[in-house]
Amino acid sequence: MITQEMIDRINTLYHKSQATGLTAQEKEEQAALRKAYIESIRTNMRASLDNISIKEADGTVTDLGKKHGTKKD
Repeated sequence: MITQEMIDRINTLYHKSQATGLTAQEKEEQAALRKAYIESIRTNMRASLDNISIKEADGTVTDLGKKHGTKKD
């Protein structure tokens, strides 16, 4: 899970990289934080998509999470 402090640190490192550049250690930290942020977004997106259901023309409901996602019956 990504915290507000992690997002703030990502932004701080970005602004520092634009102004003065980053040390090798800061570049590694920035890469790790960005990776965690992207994984958090992917996880949230998968969870949202797993909760989508479509009502078909014949009245049946198709749960896309069960059909294509990670939901189990």
